[in-house]
Amino acid sequence: MNESDKEVLLIALEECAEVTQAISKVFRFGFDSKHPKEIQTNKERLEEEIGDLLCMIELMAERQLIEGAAVDRAIENKLQKLKCWSKIFEN
Repeated sequence: MNESDKEVLLIALEECAEVTQAISKVFRFGFDSKHPKEIQTNKERLEEEIGDLLCMIELMAERQLIEGAAVDRAIENKLQKLKCWSKIFEN
């Protein structure tokens, strides 16, 4: 793995942490809340961080660090597990 690929993975790691923090803020303070020194709501911040992470995922796929078809299979497998073991799809 070259240095550029390592940097892509490192930034993706950092973005995962930022998504985690943004979700935590939503749980603690709600979607519409914002820190007094911030202009973005917690929802807007979460959307931005999700976008940053998706960008890094796309870069990993472009560089063939991950295989898109394998990710698509994992997505489908996760959806099936959620349908079986979670209450997300009940209604």
